Formats: sequence, structure tokens, C-alpha cells
Amino acid sequence: MVGIDEVGRGSLAGPLLVVAARQFDQLPPGVTDSKLLTRQLREELFEALVAACRFGEGWVSSVEIDRRGLTGAMRLGVKRSLRSLEVSWDEDIIMDGPYNYLGRSFKRVQCLVDADAQVPLVSAASIYAKVRRDRLMIELARDYPAYGFENHVGYGTPAHRLALADHGPIAGLHRQLFAPVRLLQEQLL
Repeated sequence: MVGIDEVGRGSLAGPLLVVAARQFDQLPPGVTDSKLLTRQLREELFEALVAACRFGEGWVSSVEIDRRGLTGAMRLGVKRSLRSLEVSWDEDIIMDGPYNYLGRSFKRVQCLVDADAQVPLVSAASIYAKVRRDRLMIELARDYPAYGFENHVGYGTPAHRLALADHGPIAGLHRQLFAPVRLLQEQLL
């Protein structure tokens, strides 16, 4: 069985990351939806999950999100993650959420709302995705310290919106498609 989850869908900056997970050993205790865990606990579980599962990553850049829209970006991320994990068309796949981004290209796909809280393998994908993307955003914070990416990891918090108003969006990193960024760009023109 393969579990799929994503992180960064609603972010104003940074990539979308879709992760597919396949378990080959026992999952560590405490695995649940990444949103229910502290950053420290996610980091602690990450290494144990890497030892218990194989993961496929489907990164989609902000530029690709702007070009394809969110639905197209999700499709691309899911396909990339499954290709990375070398998933065959007839494997059982459980995807977090109500929408099947794969269409009919895979035989047995189940979409389940809150799968990241109900299916441990999807929870594992959720934690892995969150840690990997957060680490990238923390690295970006070193290059762009005025934006506070290490704190909000690209989401539209008041602090991030204030940084956007003060410094403007970063080309190729902030999503022009998203209203807060697009409206700010229009004001700056």
C-alpha cells in the first residue's frame, strides 16, 4: 500500500511538496497528522520514519504553481512522487483529501478526507513532507532574512504579510497566483 499527502498547498511562498510513502518496517509510536505535532516531535519522528518507510517526493515550484494552478500543481506533484517511489499502476493507494489527482492512470486509488489523521501510512507521508519542506524554508530564511520564513515557512501569517508589504514579493518564490501576493504586485505597479 502507498500513502500520499502534501504540504504547502495554501502557502504564499515556496514549493508544494507531495509525498508518497511505502512502509517496509513497523512505524514508530506517535505517528499522526503532522499538523497535530510540534516541530520538535516531527523532527524526532522523521529519522524513525526514514528507517521504516521508503518515500517518493514530488516537488512543485512556485513558478509551476503559478503556471498550472493549484489543481494542476497537485496533479504534477502526485505523479512525481509516485514516479519517484516507482509505484505500479495496480498498487493500493490512499490519498489524503476528497479528490483523485491521478484520474484513471492507477487502478486502486482511494481518496479519504483526513486520511493523514486516520491512516498511519498517510500520517507518515504527512510528517515526512512537513519536515522536508520546513527544512527548505528554513534554508531560504538564511537567504531572505527579512521575511521570517523560519517561523511561518511561507504561509500567510500576519508577520509574512507585513514582510511582503515592506519588502515586496520575491520573484520565483512567492506565488503570484495567490491573491495576497497578486494584489500587492498590482499595487506596486
